[in-house]
Amino acid sequence: MAYIHVYQGATITSGGTEGTLVSEGTGLSPISITLNATNNQISDPIKLALRCETGYQTTGNCVITPTGTTAAKWALSLDGVTFGAYGDPLTITSVIGATNTIFYSKAKSTSDETPINDTSVDLEVTATIEAV
Repeated sequence: MAYIHVYQGATITSGGTEGTLVSEGTGLSPISITLNATNNQISDPIKLALRCETGYQTTGNCVITPTGTTAAKWALSLDGVTFGAYGDPLTITSVIGATNTIFYSKAKSTSDETPINDTSVDLEVTATIEAV
């Protein structure tokens, strides 16, 4: 059982419990971006949230890492403005509980890409979870 989950949605709020679950399943609700590689396009930031199951919280740092074939084309941010380098992990030092902790992601394309439906990238969440 996963005790921490990733959610997305335009209306998710910090401290809320809304959002569409994107961290489990068979890709029924993926984090999806369409880019024009000819233009070396960079996506707008995508608002995401982390939330633990009720009765659980993180202890210590939580690290989110893009993994997969094109992970080096994904960047992460705590505020949607200041992003780390593409492919780098994001560390959240605050406790993540049963309400949303917001973070952001964006992706880029490059003109040397062949147009494909790339499903190779995952956001791997590493954290120690404890009962409250």
